[in-house]
Amino acid sequence: MKSFFKIFFASLLALILFSAVGIFLLIGMISSAATPETPVVGNDAVLVLDLSDEFREQSREMPFSRIINAETEAPSLYDMVRMIQYAKKDSSIKGIYIRCNDNANGFAASEELRAALQDFKKSDKFLIAYGEAISQKAYFVANIADKLYCHPMGGLDWRGFSSGVIFLKGMLDKLNIEPQIFYAGKFKSATEPLRETRMTEANRLQTSVWLNDLYSVFLQSTAASRKLDTAALRQLAVSGAVQTAHDALKYQLVDGLKYDDEVKAEILHKLRSTGRGIINFVTFHDYAKAVAFKQNSYGNKIALVYASGDIVDGQGADEQVASDVFKNILREARLNSDVKAIVLRVNSPGGSSLASDVIWRELDLARKEKPVVVSMGDMAASGGYYIACNADSVFANASTLTGSIGVFSIVPNFEPFLRNKLGITADRVSTAPYADMGSGNRALSPAEKQFFQSGVDSVYHQFKSRVASGRKQSIEYIDSIAQGRVWTGTRAKTVGLVDRIGTLQDAVKTAANMAKLDSYWLVEYPEHKGLLEQIMGNYKKSIRKDLIREELGETEWMFLSNLQQVRQMVGKPQARIPFALTVH
Repeated sequence: MKSFFKIFFASLLALILFSAVGIFLLIGMISSAATPETPVVGNDAVLVLDLSDEFREQSREMPFSRIINAETEAPSLYDMVRMIQYAKKDSSIKGIYIRCNDNANGFAASEELRAALQDFKKSDKFLIAYGEAISQKAYFVANIADKLYCHPMGGLDWRGFSSGVIFLKGMLDKLNIEPQIFYAGKFKSATEPLRETRMTEANRLQTSVWLNDLYSVFLQSTAASRKLDTAALRQLAVSGAVQTAHDALKYQLVDGLKYDDEVKAEILHKLRSTGRGIINFVTFHDYAKAVAFKQNSYGNKIALVYASGDIVDGQGADEQVASDVFKNILREARLNSDVKAIVLRVNSPGGSSLASDVIWRELDLARKEKPVVVSMGDMAASGGYYIACNADSVFANASTLTGSIGVFSIVPNFEPFLRNKLGITADRVSTAPYADMGSGNRALSPAEKQFFQSGVDSVYHQFKSRVASGRKQSIEYIDSIAQGRVWTGTRAKTVGLVDRIGTLQDAVKTAANMAKLDSYWLVEYPEHKGLLEQIMGNYKKSIRKDLIREELGETEWMFLSNLQQVRQMVGKPQARIPFALTVH
């Protein structure tokens, strides 16, 4: 028997050691494969900007992308802006070619790309855009080009903007599910899909205003680039005059109708190529690895913190603004004497009011010690505005959606559904009358409903107080522009919710000026996860989400996301923008 145990434990130890060695060898192989040769730009290069790529706030690499010879994800939005600025002075870059079929980026992100491309045009380099079927959002960026071409049998979408909401109340009624909703702010429409079958008049009004604001930015930008009249451009959409590519050419929305080979021939002509018709196209992904485009120096630092995604309590997950994570990041930046300023980039629809207040507190403490500047992306609304309102200076793009200062809470009652549809009943014993309050399998009593509404009202008052203090206004004034109302960046500046219309680059420069820095090192947070951390962490969840989104399509994905959001909101006060502010 003793011999048996000796052999058994020896074999077990050998197995453990073998497995450990195997894992380390595998990690080594992966690390080796994940360190490819540095791309070379070469001569007479043309950068390719594909607007169908989504440029997130922070770049992210797929852990096994290089092993399977797949391209990692697109660079971040700010990386793109900095690379375009770098390419302006890079002698190896002769121009930029824009692929403009669709645009996976929001309007505010597109504004930042467009501004960078407009600056690029000040060089003697060319900017050519081409699309087969050009969407309005892609056209918003592409019309800045020197020449914009469309496929002869393709087209340009010129129908105007539309934003719709999917309402779930009818489905909930049929299922005998009672949402039990509590909210503060007449414009706070986040819960409308659960309690209405169509838009309320207040929501219709605010949606009409911000949608027309976005459309005005679109028309004014087009008019300036194409040297056309905004009223005439608007009338083209009203009359439905642009139905084909030939219509787009007729009304001077594009410069010509060409096939892909004809566009490439024009690029070759601009390059004065004497070769065999091969263009040195370089993706921004490769360009990012080939050049040192980031403005870094040693010594003083500016912390650039990306708060992108839903605001949630605790540790959260990738692409969420988790209170524990961001509290620690901001605290570290505050206590680090080498960090002379903080720039918070907010691109969030909001979320947990408690998590928002946790993050607000750290920013409030930081502001007392060093400059804090906020830059808003596509959206910095509700909880996103909560964490932004107390900065020394707040930047937004004209198309940013912000405000939505309001609160709501949801406590679903599944009891009728379980009893009538499934034949399931529940019973329990409690030591106090409110011990099972919000359990979901019974309706709230009048007293309990009052508890929840009082809680929502209390958080709403706190929210307004935070904004009033940060913006140096009275609570009465803030209440007049709050009520859950969504504002575009342009209108938010008018009513005093933001200080300046400008890009992330503008916000960084302002932070440097406030800190009196001639040179600085930009340090970005959250820090990128290592390969092993990605594999062992929740990265597979992000991959699965991306795959499901791609398979379902955008509309079905938004419907599924709305249901998931409802589940996360149950019983907790939420400072969140309406479910989906999508524009088509």
